[in-house]
Amino acid sequence: MGRSLRRWLLIVLGVCLAGWIPVGAAGASAQEGPMEEQLVRGEKASVTTGPIITDTAIPQPPGTWGIQGTGFLAVTAGRFGPGWRRAGAGGDFLSLATPMQITYGLAPRTEIYTVIQYQHNWAAPADHPGPGGERNANFGGQGDLSLAYKYLLLKEKPSVPAVSGIFTVNFPAGHHRHLNPRFLGTDQLGRGAYTFTPGINVYKYLAPVLLYGNLWYSMSTDATVAGQRRHYRDQVILNLAAEYPLSPRLVFLLEYVSFYDGGRLLGPRANQPPGALMSLLPALEFIVSDDLSFAGGVVLDLWGKNARYNYTPVLAVFVNLQ
Repeated sequence: MGRSLRRWLLIVLGVCLAGWIPVGAAGASAQEGPMEEQLVRGEKASVTTGPIITDTAIPQPPGTWGIQGTGFLAVTAGRFGPGWRRAGAGGDFLSLATPMQITYGLAPRTEIYTVIQYQHNWAAPADHPGPGGERNANFGGQGDLSLAYKYLLLKEKPSVPAVSGIFTVNFPAGHHRHLNPRFLGTDQLGRGAYTFTPGINVYKYLAPVLLYGNLWYSMSTDATVAGQRRHYRDQVILNLAAEYPLSPRLVFLLEYVSFYDGGRLLGPRANQPPGALMSLLPALEFIVSDDLSFAGGVVLDLWGKNARYNYTPVLAVFVNLQ
């Protein structure tokens, strides 16, 4: 085990021992189920899918499972340069990501979930062909995976939102070593680093609108990708979402999703250029029943720097298992 990884594991252990995330008896002491948190001023929030990207605050009911399967098809339209200006993509690039989130209600106020995904990339660069003159390539496989722990810190009341603490670990399961130039970059399916993300989720029902928010801080270990040592920047993630029921079965969803790179709190100085990306996701939800629903929309990358901007159709299915 490398020195960098040992240091990060010690940091995670220290955070847990310090009690940032309540476990065990703290979760078992809760008296009310999560669905009761939606009862505010005698009103019950409409049944919805919840946001597609923005994470929820109220945990899965104890002993039950939730599954969200999502497909993102990113069509690259260009790049944001270091000065926040748009530029051409330099070719045709397409990426399909199919994350599946499996959630389990571990105890009252407490849930855990994992996200596993398959990813497939296509590239036809016009500006930088491969070493053998390749101008088309594609590659697919497993992407990075994650494991999260969420605990409801504060129940929703008429004057305050529900607030949860969350801690996520991303594992470098996606292909990132021994990249082949003839694949034109499509064979990189992961960052190659362990990423640790503490954060806060909030939820508030203001009839008839359901509001959600995430504020997370991500820190990554150093990684070797294609033979080069990378010192990733820390990242602030801000996501916001609102659902507006149009009918008992149809709900309008609007999400703002974003990340902002900064310096590093720990480790050597970052050697990657700072990036940022701000996007909107308008979508519609269709509620089949309390246990089955669908949502579809398009992610529109509006503003950023040192990042591609895409137009990304998205389709999600939500299943609850008792």
